Amino acid sequence: MESRRIAIIGVGQIGKHHLDEYARVSGAEIVAVCDVNEAEARKVAEQYQVPHVYTDFRELLKRDDIEAVDVCLHNNFHAPITIAALEAGKHVYCEKPIAGSYYDGAAMLEAAKATGRMLHIQLATLYNAETKAAKTLIEDGQLGKLYHARSTGFRRRGRPYVDGYGTPSFTQKSIASGGALYDMGVYHISQLLYLLGMPRVTRISGQTYQEMEMLQERRETSKFDVEELGLGLVKFEGGLTLDIIEAWAIYLDGFEGSSIVGSKGGLRMPYQTSQGQHPFSFHHTVSDMDLNATVDVQAMNRRRHLLNPNEWAYDSSQGHWIAALNGIVPLLPTAELALNTMLISQGIYMSSALGREVTADEIIAESVSTAVRL
Repeated sequence: MESRRIAIIGVGQIGKHHLDEYARVSGAEIVAVCDVNEAEARKVAEQYQVPHVYTDFRELLKRDDIEAVDVCLHNNFHAPITIAALEAGKHVYCEKPIAGSYYDGAAMLEAAKATGRMLHIQLATLYNAETKAAKTLIEDGQLGKLYHARSTGFRRRGRPYVDGYGTPSFTQKSIASGGALYDMGVYHISQLLYLLGMPRVTRISGQTYQEMEMLQERRETSKFDVEELGLGLVKFEGGLTLDIIEAWAIYLDGFEGSSIVGSKGGLRMPYQTSQGQHPFSFHHTVSDMDLNATVDVQAMNRRRHLLNPNEWAYDSSQGHWIAALNGIVPLLPTAELALNTMLISQGIYMSSALGREVTADEIIAESVSTAVRL
């Protein structure tokens, strides 16, 4: 497989994670890193043996030997850099969520279409074995007509920075634009949209909360002004519905895993509570008896790798990106999934602020840029 020449923009926690992921797949040659913190950029370049270091992404984009960039910055920086990179003729892989607002995410997709470049968003849950198992059951008709899904994400006390993890940038609207829904919910909502076949959103109602206590010093330092808990109900064209609960912090011992139900069966994603780990499960009726079955998703995954020489292209987001750049597999519609996930999250924020249900058209019409220009 031909090696693809890639540059990383942003070498913080996420940038380092992306570098580690590229090291696990063949076909990726990281030729440059860029960060405004020159000392950290040089340290990371030395650690990962990357030959070139930049502090200005504009200078990096002038290089014609780099075909793709990986944007690993906070949410409100995604759109300006992604669009600049696309217009410079680079393919772009961007960290989730797609941007800080629907408006900015839509501008990114338009730029990708206008330039003919690929835009890929990091949606790691699409490559999980349980996602593959769920997709297979649905496409094989084992669930029948799908009519409802539930998206769940749980942390007991896992708010960035104020609970000891991450930086204050995760908790400020001016940088991150959103909280638990943008940070965690994007993984679960996009996973379900993918499994449901990306139905068209019609109406959304929701509520957000920030109620739990936190250390006063951390509250003041973090300038915490995003939600720690987001709830929503989404209605799609054709009557399909999705309910959402996403918590950075809540006084419970866990949520059930995300689920999808249809006229013939249902499935639930793995989840963990204080009582232990619960596996992927499939629920249906056999010979007029209710059957709750666990699925050996790892055995399924091993068999797929034995039978399909390109199965590795669906094992990770980075691996899929490299395979798509090489034309081995078509790129999954991650940008479109991420944009529709943004529509839902922004709809929950809007509904919470207005105290009523909102339409998809309202959300799109009212969405504005939150991008930080560099």
